[in-house]
Amino acid sequence: MKRIRFILITFLLLAFAPYVKGQEKQLIMVHKNGNISYASNLTTSDSIAFSKFNVPHTSSGVLINGVLWATCNVNSPGTFASSPSESGMFYQWNRRIGWSSTNPMINHEGGTDWDSSTPTGDTWEAANDPCPAGWRVPTLSEQQSLLASGSFWGELNGVSGRFFGNSDQRVFFPAAGYRDYSGGSLSTVGSNGYYWSSTPNGSEYACNLGFQSGYAYMADNWRSYGFSVRCVSE
Repeated sequence: MKRIRFILITFLLLAFAPYVKGQEKQLIMVHKNGNISYASNLTTSDSIAFSKFNVPHTSSGVLINGVLWATCNVNSPGTFASSPSESGMFYQWNRRIGWSSTNPMINHEGGTDWDSSTPTGDTWEAANDPCPAGWRVPTLSEQQSLLASGSFWGELNGVSGRFFGNSDQRVFFPAAGYRDYSGGSLSTVGSNGYYWSSTPNGSEYACNLGFQSGYAYMADNWRSYGFSVRCVSE
């Protein structure tokens, strides 16, 4: 009976593993407690064997290069999205107002007036941090560490985005797009992702992690853009 169950599970994993866009390979992902325990490309010569192993995951985060990353984006201030594939809300740098990641444009308080002025500050202040208690907006160096851990483009629950991490320690960042700095218009949903760091670059820009299907990178952008936020543990 155990052998039959193993064969059935293996067949289902191969049959329903999502495709990685731009590659003629299949991607197998094993989930445990809402986290991705393993992800890898499959070829026709691969075989699959399951065994127990210790992975430095917690119920609410994944440890990558010594930094504990939340598994979901920030939704309204102080809350996470309900699953890793959900976009959550957009935030302007050093502001604690969440904006919808779909149209119509509306913030978490019900407002619709986009503030195109440049946010001030030398860092993302704790009072304006939208992360839940025990979490915070990551620094530039923490995002650089995540980028250095490796990444690949794929899908989770039908949502395009990028997997970051190494071996069996991965997190999924949805390609949520962004809201434009000048008026809050929505753009590049499903093709690009932009995630704020708490680190400024001059008085008008701030650093962010960005990605698309072909690559991921570090950049800086106007602080009044609406980008996603992925927290790290304090």
